[in-house]
Amino acid sequence: MSNFDVADNKQEKPAMNLFERYLTIWVAFCIVVGIALGHFFSNVFQAIGSAEIANVNLPVAILIWLMIIPMLIKIDFAALTQVKEHWRGIGVTLFINWAVKPFSMALLGWLFIGYLFRDYLPADQIESYIAGLILLAAAPCTAMVFVWSNLSNGEPHFTLSQVALNDTIMVFAFAPIVGLLLGISAITVPWETLTISVGLYIVVPVLLAQAIRKICLKRGGVALERLLATIQPFSLLALLITLVLLFGFQGEQILAEPMIIALLAVPILIQVYFNSGLAYLLNRMTGEQHCVAAPSALIGASNFFELAVAAAISIFGFTSGAALATVVGVLIEVPVMLSVVKIVNSSKGWYENGAAVNRRMSR
Repeated sequence: MSNFDVADNKQEKPAMNLFERYLTIWVAFCIVVGIALGHFFSNVFQAIGSAEIANVNLPVAILIWLMIIPMLIKIDFAALTQVKEHWRGIGVTLFINWAVKPFSMALLGWLFIGYLFRDYLPADQIESYIAGLILLAAAPCTAMVFVWSNLSNGEPHFTLSQVALNDTIMVFAFAPIVGLLLGISAITVPWETLTISVGLYIVVPVLLAQAIRKICLKRGGVALERLLATIQPFSLLALLITLVLLFGFQGEQILAEPMIIALLAVPILIQVYFNSGLAYLLNRMTGEQHCVAAPSALIGASNFFELAVAAAISIFGFTSGAALATVVGVLIEVPVMLSVVKIVNSSKGWYENGAAVNRRMSR
């Protein structure tokens, strides 16, 4: 069973494979390797970093495409027709993703990085760290939410339609929201680079992915499954190579001040638990089923970190605090989201005892 097909509810849902379950360990390994290589082969990394056009690094652009396109091929935008079936959960998740999450992260970034932790961070990177956190929060997760939904027994039609809708909105809303929040944070917005990043990392991959999906489906669903099975390892490998490059550039700063990662993780952790909790409670108040509320909470909390990393590199550069902040998001994504999965699963009884949920279930 592929996680893009919801036509048959009896099919087995996707499971988290061994690599995905221990992604944090792989990320930690890449940090060590990247720092070591960056220290001993600094000239090589400088050459890679200088291969760019309009502030867009070409090697990283290729790696980001390898990361994103396999994920986007899974998305069936025809699922948008199913939005009305789960309008409560859809409404809650859209509210969290686009009206709460980016703005709350901007506030948390300003509070913790710009104020409480300011004396413990490099002064010249404060604004860049905040920008990275904003980029991380401005794009809802596309790929891993299928795994989180599966682990929480989520309704597959809801998950697919929500992801398809979020991806559609992201094409138009990502750049304006990021530009607005970076402006509020008194950071100069490089509109040309930001626009190029949106086109390069959202619009073009979406068009390519959907063209590939259409061609494969003409040959039958099995052809699409085989393609995804073939290219998915390249997606994960590209992510890890990108991390090695990032930490190759960030390594000296991390070695000099290892507390930076821990401090950047604080607003990200608060953000995840705040948004997932708010989405969960709002779904309970509206009487939505638990099988929709669980993935709604998870989609509301997780991030499309591949896009965030790409945009941070394009706009602020490899060695920027923004790039490091987005990488911290990658580092903690899996363990934190697994904890949210455990919370929504263990609280199912409490959730279904809600008055609004009981009224709807009794109809």
